[in-house]
Amino acid sequence: MHSVISPAVLYWGTPVVLVTTENEDGTYNISPMSSAWWFAHRCMLGQLAMSQTTQNMLRTKKCVLNLPSQDMASHINLLARTTSTDPVPEFKASLGYTYVKDKFGHAKLTPQKSDLVGPPRIRECPVQMEAEVVEWHEMMADLPDRKGLMLSIEVKILRVHVLDELRLEGHENRIDTDKWHPLFMVFSEYYGRNEKKLEESDLAKIDEENYRGVT
Repeated sequence: MHSVISPAVLYWGTPVVLVTTENEDGTYNISPMSSAWWFAHRCMLGQLAMSQTTQNMLRTKKCVLNLPSQDMASHINLLARTTSTDPVPEFKASLGYTYVKDKFGHAKLTPQKSDLVGPPRIRECPVQMEAEVVEWHEMMADLPDRKGLMLSIEVKILRVHVLDELRLEGHENRIDTDKWHPLFMVFSEYYGRNEKKLEESDLAKIDEENYRGVT
């Protein structure tokens, strides 16, 4: 038997992405997100228009998409409710977000110089993709009370970096899927490639209904 429900969000489960961008003052920002999907060498990112990461991407047209492994949940928790926007936007403040200037130091992560873009890669992430913004589209433009809140951003992958141990033996450009263990977010909880929740998610402490007015 099926029941009709109305979830506040529809986050059925996608890999976590740590997006690194360059702030106006030349410092670097890290934003964890999971509204991302890939097709060929393009990626679509769902972003709040007001976020610092979105503003950085639209201004510089460059970013790095870093994919954490399932053993990196503790690092993501340190970033989960932080923002590099000062003052903290009202909506994020209501969810318990705080301002953090040095995201790398706060999350205990290490910047690694990129080859083709300004923002750095994250050394601890086994997969890093340098990217360029191609186009963006306003989402929910049909809803007057939410117009301008959300964007879908298309990026072109310029260069892919992976740990050598992830490469499939005998192939120059393939990943050994038995060795790749991405971190997934499912309704704000962290999961790996098994049925058990990895650890308590700081983001999951937010009442899911708080997202209904935005999403």
